[in-house]
Amino acid sequence: MGKIVGAFAASHSPGITGWPERAEEAPREAIQKAFRDAREVLDRLRPDAIVAVSVEHFTNFNFGNLPAFAITTADSYLGPATAEMGEFLNIEPHEYPGNGALGRHIYEYAISSEFDPALVEGGMVFDENFTVPLKHLDPESRYPLVPIIVNGVNPPWPTAKRCYEFGEMIRAAVEAQTEVERVVVLATGGLSHWVGLPESGQVNVEFDRDFIARIESGDPEQLKSYSPQEIDAAGNGAHEVRTWIAAAGALGAPLSVLAYEPVPEWLTGTAVAAGEPRSS
Repeated sequence: MGKIVGAFAASHSPGITGWPERAEEAPREAIQKAFRDAREVLDRLRPDAIVAVSVEHFTNFNFGNLPAFAITTADSYLGPATAEMGEFLNIEPHEYPGNGALGRHIYEYAISSEFDPALVEGGMVFDENFTVPLKHLDPESRYPLVPIIVNGVNPPWPTAKRCYEFGEMIRAAVEAQTEVERVVVLATGGLSHWVGLPESGQVNVEFDRDFIARIESGDPEQLKSYSPQEIDAAGNGAHEVRTWIAAAGALGAPLSVLAYEPVPEWLTGTAVAAGEPRSS
């Protein structure tokens, strides 16, 4: 049987890799150190696969087809999607390994658990959603991925409660299979930011610190109780925190935020977190 041995969460602002030098030295170094510390934990956990949960920036989906949840089942993924995007993000496009069998199992388990995610059997390409955090956490692309998409970009969004329960389903699915033994969950997105709006560049520190307190509390109800309106106060991009909520559900334990920095140069309240299951 498999098990979730850890969970990680990180912002995925293009500026983290594309223009890190624009940020002031102290916050930039704090975030980079947090990524290094998280990578050390990840390597220590020796995962057989990473279930990576992020949002879709209309690189693969569109307004006419934007599922609340989507699970992929390919054996490899291209990221960044184009050479131009790679130059923008300062990440060389390459193939990321996938674990299609695990992805298929999670999809089938989701269906049997009364979830109805979209199935993506091939053709998924990455943008900053996965490539930016993975450049820091797995720069050699050693760990096979099961990418999962949560709608965090356009209403109507899945509720915070549903996202947490989706994470719990991921944990149960991993525990119900024998394809791999050790799995970590990586959530990417957030925290507060505005995309394509006049407020772009602002950071809602009050929201970010409240969210961090909730994610570190280990209390599911504090995360499940978020309303769309509460999240919307931190920007249209803040709805990406649904991925963090799903990761918390998958871990079933608190995540510790290794660093948080409001970085207007990266247009984002930027954070990196890690957590391991409670001792039995």
